[in-house]
Amino acid sequence: MSEVYVIGHKSPDTDTVCSAIVYAGLKGYKPARPGELNEETAYVLDYFKVPAPELLTDAAGKKLVLVDHNEPAQVVDGADKAEIIEVLDHHKMNFVCNTPIYIHVEPVGSTATIIAKHHMDAIKNNPTYAGLLLAAVLSDTVIFKSPTTTEEDKTIAAELAKIAGIPDVQAFGIDVKKAKASIKGKPIADVIHVDFKDYDFAGKKVGIGQTEVIDINEVYERKDDIVNYLNELKNSKGYAMVVFMATDIIKEGSELYFAGDPAMMEKAFAVKPEGPSFWLQGCMSRKKQVAPPVEKAFTS
Repeated sequence: MSEVYVIGHKSPDTDTVCSAIVYAGLKGYKPARPGELNEETAYVLDYFKVPAPELLTDAAGKKLVLVDHNEPAQVVDGADKAEIIEVLDHHKMNFVCNTPIYIHVEPVGSTATIIAKHHMDAIKNNPTYAGLLLAAVLSDTVIFKSPTTTEEDKTIAAELAKIAGIPDVQAFGIDVKKAKASIKGKPIADVIHVDFKDYDFAGKKVGIGQTEVIDINEVYERKDDIVNYLNELKNSKGYAMVVFMATDIIKEGSELYFAGDPAMMEKAFAVKPEGPSFWLQGCMSRKKQVAPPVEKAFTS
């Protein structure tokens, strides 16, 4: 039997990478990543002494399990020439396949929650797997502050923490988030693309990036750089709209920068922009609070 690769989306984050590692280990498959690790994910893998998955930038001819995504624009290059045998995700579905395959999607805060929920018997004897999944849950739910968080996420995180020997879940979560919570000295392109996803909204290409910070003033100091880069990206890559969420995990809100028609942002968020950005209090989740209203603005 040919080797099966478990792989996440093109902007590898902690949930996508840790879910790939654990699910591959449980199934006897091989974990992979389609891009470079961000600082947070690198911190988590180093903390649990786990090597990074193989870098796979062309999946043509491979067998794949997709975790933490299903949007065609987010899939590894060459996936159209690969055999996708399974999808495991917690996002809305935008997936088409010409053969019956196993698809498992649940409305929870992370893919790691799904894996832990259905494989706890195997995980309870593996503190490393439990730790990786705990970090992924805390990352994707922003330490349970994101509106995507469910009671299942909290319950499963507590169980994983016991197995992993993590006495203080909140403190561990803060350590995980701090690993990439500063943009000082970083190239602005890296900041915007560290967690960036492409979408197809009514035939229009839309990109939405997100970074999390502890001090939003770091972002405000680089406003001009952000705006200039977003406009350059939109014009050079054929986007109808590019949005960048700078999320302050302490203030629990996001500054939304955008390149595109301001009327679309007003339509999406009922806020009349006075410039290329605006603050949304309580906005923490791209999946639940930004992508859906932007999509609705393009499709209605």
